[in-house]
Parts: sequence; C-alpha cells; structure tokens
Amino acid sequence: MLATPPQGGRVMNRREFLETFAAAAVLPALGGQQPSQEWGSPVFDLHFHLRPQPAANVAHLDGAGVAKANLLTRGGALAQVTAVQNAAPGRFIWFNSSDVTKPDAEQMLTQAVKSGAQGFGEMKFHVAADGPELRRMYALAADLRVPILIHFQEVDHAANEGTWSAGFAKTFASMLQAYPRTTFIGHADAFWANVSADYHNEAVYPTGKVARGGVTDRWLGDYANLFGDTSAVSANTALSRDPEFTADFLKRHQDKLLFGSDCSCRDGHGAGYDNPAAPRMSGKCVARETLSLLKRSTSPAIFQKIVWGSLDDEGLIRATSSISSYSYLSIAGVL
Repeated sequence: MLATPPQGGRVMNRREFLETFAAAAVLPALGGQQPSQEWGSPVFDLHFHLRPQPAANVAHLDGAGVAKANLLTRGGALAQVTAVQNAAPGRFIWFNSSDVTKPDAEQMLTQAVKSGAQGFGEMKFHVAADGPELRRMYALAADLRVPILIHFQEVDHAANEGTWSAGFAKTFASMLQAYPRTTFIGHADAFWANVSADYHNEAVYPTGKVARGGVTDRWLGDYANLFGDTSAVSANTALSRDPEFTADFLKRHQDKLLFGSDCSCRDGHGAGYDNPAAPRMSGKCVARETLSLLKRSTSPAIFQKIVWGSLDDEGLIRATSSISSYSYLSIAGVL
C-alpha cells in the first residue's frame, strides 16, 4: 500500500508528469533527417554525458543507432550545450546539475532551467538521499516543474570512493511521500540492485536470480512520482540476471522506465570503454548492450515505449489506455 503523503501533499499524477517538460524549452524535430531504424524504433537516450567536442557527442549517437539524447551537464555548461545543439539541430536536450553542498546551488539550477535545461541531473554527490542538501533540490524541482535524476550508490567501485545519495533502500520512500509534486528518476547501483529483496549493499553489481519484492520494484508500482533510468552497467546487470523476472518487470513497469545508456565509449561500438568493476562489459557499448537486452526481453510495443514512446509514423501519440513515460517528451515537442 502507498503511504499517505503529508498534510497538503499529494502524489503527482501522470498528466502532471506529462506537463513536467511542457513548460520547458522545446526543440525542433529532426529537420527532415530520418532517425536510425536499426533497433526497429527510433531511440532517445535519457542518460548521455556531455563530451567536450560536439562531434564526439554526435559520433556516439550515430554509432549506437540513437536518434536523440539528453545531455547531462554540470555547472555553467550553456555554451557547450549550444555548440552541440547547433552541430546537430533537434538531436539534443539537456539537464544540469550543481554542487548541492554549495549555497548557490538553487540559484545555479534555476538559471539553467531558465536557459533551457529540462531537468536536474545527474545529481551525484556525497550526501544522504534524505539529507538537507538534496531536499532543497527536490523542492526546487517541484517548484520549477522539472524532473530530477539521482545517482544512488552504497558500495565503492574503487578504494575510498564513498557513497552517493546514500540510504536509498532505508529512507527514499519517505522522500517520495514528502515530495509528491517532484518527479524522481532513479539511477545507478543501489537503485537497480534493489530490484531484488535480498540485496544488503554487499556488492556493486549483484548477480543471480532476483528475489521478488525488492524496494525498487515495489516503489515503481506504488509511487506515481518515481521513474527508472535503464542506464549504466547497474541497470544492464539487474535486467540480465533473471530473464523471467526481467520480462515481467518490463511489462509491469513499461510506463515507468526510460532508456538511458550512461555509456562512455567513443564510437557507439565500444571503443575505449573500460569499467574495472564490470569486466564483462569491457570493449562494449553499454547503449548497444542494453538496447539488445531490452529488445530480446519484451515485446516490440513495450520496447518502443521504453526507448522512444507511443508514437505513430507522424510522431503523434497513439491512443492508448495509459501514456508512457516517453510520451510526455513527444507531447512537449522534444521527440
């Protein structure tokens, strides 16, 4: 059962989530360019870190067969974002993050949204998930009507790395309840490892059969304001470990999942990719690996919904009983 939100608060409904991007700046369509159909559907990558050179951003998209991407940036990145957008009109939107431990974080993020950023992220800082630093950002995201994408991690990848947005499994339900007007997008190790009920922060990327009832699985169903970003090795591992679970998970949460890659390879084919914590992915493109995993794990309709949205050939929303997480991007003019 979903806990009752605090007095005066209420859980965000799907129409409000659709409007999350509607007030933000929108981009033109692909300008006559035909997006790649390599995957049987055009693909939007929610989790794409800005590369310094505009051509490098486009090269990864083209190599991976991705039509559009969301640039994750930090600080004063507007000039770089503009250069990338000018190099490939219609193919990039952007989120922005700012050091939440600094007193000017709210001012910086507000200015970014005024300049065209359509969300906060990636929020990756050594603070508690329910701490005052991130609470300020949760409230601001609600006020500005933009989503916030958060990196949750409890186990070091390298010595003395520390935790990021710590306490997800123990505390984050209280944040979902306390900030019902905030659209949260979960990402990274702790978010995805907790699809399994037997996870206790003992491994970076746990493997083996999934124990049903993990908090991430439950909360995606219970809370209208929580969505999942399928990026990085963390999501790829979680969705690879138990095919039967994955098929059911994707079906049940098809309206709450958004494709992302978080891939650092150079060419969309794996060149230069190396993650010591995940040797199985060495030399591979995370975008390609996860797109392939999703495609073989679910139906074409659900795959399209997760990676692009419920669009017809003219880019319009098909009449469906529920609106997918990516359809809000289409309604806003992003897709």
